[in-house]
Amino acid sequence: MITLVTGGARSGKSSYGEKLAKERGNNISYIATAIVTDKDMEDRIKKHKQSRPRAWETIEAYKNFPSIDKSIFDNTDLFMLDCITTMVTNLMFDKEVDYDTCSNEEIQRVEDYVFEEVKSLVNMMKNNNKDIILVTNEVGMGLVPAYRLGSIFRDIAGRVNQYLAEVADEVYFMVSSIPMKIKGDD
Repeated sequence: MITLVTGGARSGKSSYGEKLAKERGNNISYIATAIVTDKDMEDRIKKHKQSRPRAWETIEAYKNFPSIDKSIFDNTDLFMLDCITTMVTNLMFDKEVDYDTCSNEEIQRVEDYVFEEVKSLVNMMKNNNKDIILVTNEVGMGLVPAYRLGSIFRDIAGRVNQYLAEVADEVYFMVSSIPMKIKGDD
Protein backbone atom coordinates (compact mmCIF):
# COMPACT_ATOMS: atom_id res chain seq x y z
CA MET A 1 0.00 0.00 0.00
CA ILE A 2 1.19 3.49 -0.83
CA THR A 3 0.05 6.26 1.52
CA LEU A 4 0.74 9.93 0.83
CA VAL A 5 0.58 12.47 3.66
CA THR A 6 0.64 16.05 2.43
CA GLY A 7 0.04 19.49 3.87
CA GLY A 8 1.69 22.79 4.62
CA ALA A 9 4.79 23.45 6.67
CA ARG A 10 4.37 22.48 10.33
CA SER A 11 0.94 20.97 9.65
CA GLY A 12 1.73 17.71 11.49
CA LYS A 13 2.60 15.59 8.44
CA SER A 14 5.60 13.79 9.92
CA SER A 15 3.90 13.11 13.24
CA TYR A 16 0.84 11.72 11.52
CA GLY A 17 2.96 9.61 9.16
CA GLU A 18 4.79 8.17 12.18
CA LYS A 19 1.46 7.46 13.91
CA LEU A 20 0.21 5.57 10.84
CA ALA A 21 3.49 3.64 10.63
CA LYS A 22 3.25 2.57 14.30
CA GLU A 23 -0.32 1.37 13.73
CA ARG A 24 0.43 -0.55 10.54
CA GLY A 25 3.90 -2.03 10.79
CA ASN A 26 6.05 -4.10 13.10
CA ASN A 27 9.42 -3.82 11.37
CA ILE A 28 9.63 -0.22 10.18
CA SER A 29 12.38 1.49 8.24
CA TYR A 30 12.53 5.27 8.05
CA ILE A 31 13.98 6.73 4.85
CA ALA A 32 15.40 10.12 5.78
CA THR A 33 16.00 12.29 2.71
CA ALA A 34 17.48 15.35 4.44
CA ILE A 35 21.17 16.16 4.30
CA VAL A 36 22.97 18.54 6.62
CA THR A 37 23.44 21.84 4.82
CA ASP A 38 23.68 24.18 7.81
CA LYS A 39 23.21 24.33 11.59
CA ASP A 40 19.44 24.77 11.33
CA MET A 41 19.09 21.63 9.19
CA GLU A 42 21.41 19.76 11.53
CA ASP A 43 19.13 20.68 14.45
CA ARG A 44 16.01 19.68 12.51
CA ILE A 45 17.48 16.29 11.63
CA LYS A 46 18.47 15.73 15.26
CA LYS A 47 14.91 16.49 16.46
CA HIS A 48 13.41 14.16 13.85
CA LYS A 49 15.74 11.35 14.94
CA GLN A 50 14.80 11.86 18.58
CA SER A 51 11.07 11.68 17.78
CA ARG A 52 11.32 8.26 16.10
CA PRO A 53 11.22 4.97 17.97
CA ARG A 54 14.73 3.56 18.42
CA ALA A 55 13.65 0.19 17.01
CA TRP A 56 13.08 1.74 13.58
CA GLU A 57 15.88 1.24 11.09
CA THR A 58 17.02 4.55 9.59
CA ILE A 59 18.11 4.69 5.96
CA GLU A 60 19.64 8.00 4.94
CA ALA A 61 18.98 8.25 1.22
CA TYR A 62 17.29 10.48 -1.32
CA LYS A 63 18.21 8.47 -4.43
CA ASN A 64 19.48 5.07 -5.58
CA PHE A 65 16.80 3.27 -3.59
CA PRO A 66 17.45 -0.14 -5.19
CA SER A 67 20.82 -0.06 -3.41
CA ILE A 68 19.15 -0.25 0.03
CA ASP A 69 20.76 -3.06 1.99
CA LYS A 70 18.88 -6.24 1.00
CA SER A 71 18.68 -7.60 4.55
CA ILE A 72 17.15 -4.34 5.79
CA PHE A 73 14.76 -4.20 2.83
CA ASP A 74 13.63 -7.82 3.19
CA ASN A 75 13.08 -7.48 6.96
CA THR A 76 11.02 -4.30 6.69
CA ASP A 77 7.20 -4.48 6.74
CA LEU A 78 6.64 -0.80 6.20
CA PHE A 79 8.78 2.09 5.02
CA MET A 80 8.24 5.73 5.86
CA LEU A 81 9.94 8.34 3.69
CA ASP A 82 10.22 11.88 5.02
CA CYS A 83 10.16 13.94 2.91
CA ILE A 84 9.53 13.99 -0.83
CA THR A 85 10.04 17.75 -1.22
CA THR A 86 13.45 17.56 0.49
CA MET A 87 14.27 14.67 -1.83
CA VAL A 88 13.27 16.80 -4.86
CA THR A 89 15.46 19.65 -3.62
CA ASN A 90 18.49 17.38 -3.18
CA LEU A 91 17.97 15.82 -6.61
CA MET A 92 17.70 19.24 -8.22
CA PHE A 93 20.99 20.29 -6.65
CA ASP A 94 22.67 17.05 -7.78
CA LYS A 95 22.63 18.60 -11.23
CA GLU A 96 25.04 21.44 -11.84
CA VAL A 97 22.51 23.84 -13.28
CA ASP A 98 22.35 27.60 -13.00
CA TYR A 99 18.63 27.84 -12.40
CA ASP A 100 18.66 31.60 -13.01
CA THR A 101 19.81 31.23 -16.60
CA CYS A 102 19.21 27.62 -17.68
CA SER A 103 17.06 26.69 -20.65
CA ASN A 104 13.69 24.97 -20.50
CA GLU A 105 15.38 21.88 -21.97
CA GLU A 106 17.81 21.78 -19.01
CA ILE A 107 14.89 22.12 -16.60
CA GLN A 108 13.14 19.22 -18.34
CA ARG A 109 16.27 17.06 -17.98
CA VAL A 110 16.34 17.83 -14.25
CA GLU A 111 12.65 17.00 -13.90
CA ASP A 112 13.15 13.74 -15.81
CA TYR A 113 15.98 12.85 -13.42
CA VAL A 114 13.79 13.60 -10.40
CA PHE A 115 10.95 11.47 -11.80
CA GLU A 116 13.31 8.57 -12.53
CA GLU A 117 14.22 8.43 -8.83
CA VAL A 118 10.63 8.83 -7.63
CA LYS A 119 9.30 6.16 -10.00
CA SER A 120 12.18 3.85 -9.11
CA LEU A 121 11.17 4.05 -5.45
CA VAL A 122 7.46 3.53 -6.17
CA ASN A 123 8.11 0.58 -8.49
CA MET A 124 10.52 -1.03 -6.03
CA MET A 125 7.90 -0.90 -3.28
CA LYS A 126 5.06 -2.12 -5.51
CA ASN A 127 7.08 -4.93 -7.10
CA ASN A 128 8.08 -6.24 -3.66
CA ASN A 129 4.66 -5.77 -1.99
CA LYS A 130 6.08 -3.32 0.53
CA ASP A 131 3.98 -0.68 2.26
CA ILE A 132 5.28 2.87 2.25
CA ILE A 133 4.14 6.13 3.79
CA LEU A 134 5.38 9.17 1.89
CA VAL A 135 5.43 12.60 3.52
CA THR A 136 5.45 15.65 1.28
CA ASN A 137 4.79 19.38 1.42
CA GLU A 138 1.84 20.80 -0.45
CA VAL A 139 3.57 23.41 -2.58
CA GLY A 140 0.64 24.82 -4.52
CA MET A 141 -1.16 26.79 -1.83
CA GLY A 142 1.45 29.40 -0.97
CA LEU A 143 2.73 32.51 -2.60
CA VAL A 144 4.07 32.43 -6.12
CA PRO A 145 7.86 32.36 -5.71
CA ALA A 146 9.52 35.66 -6.57
CA TYR A 147 12.60 33.98 -8.01
CA ARG A 148 13.10 31.47 -10.82
CA LEU A 149 14.58 28.62 -8.76
CA GLY A 150 11.57 28.74 -6.43
CA SER A 151 9.16 28.57 -9.37
CA ILE A 152 11.05 25.67 -10.96
CA PHE A 153 11.09 23.80 -7.64
CA ARG A 154 7.38 24.44 -7.04
CA ASP A 155 6.51 23.17 -10.53
CA ILE A 156 8.61 20.00 -10.28
CA ALA A 157 7.55 19.21 -6.71
CA GLY A 158 3.92 19.89 -7.60
CA ARG A 159 4.03 17.46 -10.52
CA VAL A 160 5.77 14.85 -8.34
CA ASN A 161 3.03 15.25 -5.72
CA GLN A 162 0.36 14.87 -8.41
CA TYR A 163 1.97 11.65 -9.63
CA LEU A 164 2.28 10.26 -6.10
CA ALA A 165 -1.35 11.13 -5.29
CA GLU A 166 -2.41 9.33 -8.46
CA VAL A 167 -0.51 6.11 -7.65
CA ALA A 168 -1.24 6.21 -3.91
CA ASP A 169 -3.87 3.96 -2.41
CA GLU A 170 -4.72 6.63 0.13
CA VAL A 171 -3.92 10.31 0.58
CA TYR A 172 -4.21 12.42 3.72
CA PHE A 173 -4.18 16.22 3.78
CA MET A 174 -3.02 17.71 7.07
CA VAL A 175 -4.28 21.02 8.48
CA SER A 176 -3.17 22.08 11.98
CA SER A 177 -2.42 18.44 12.88
CA ILE A 178 -5.88 17.34 11.74
CA PRO A 179 -5.78 14.62 9.07
CA MET A 180 -8.35 14.72 6.31
CA LYS A 181 -8.52 11.59 4.16
CA ILE A 182 -8.96 12.75 0.59
CA LYS A 183 -8.37 9.46 -1.24
CA GLY A 184 -8.89 5.81 -0.33
CA ASP A 185 -11.43 3.41 1.06
CA ASP A 186 -12.49 3.59 4.69
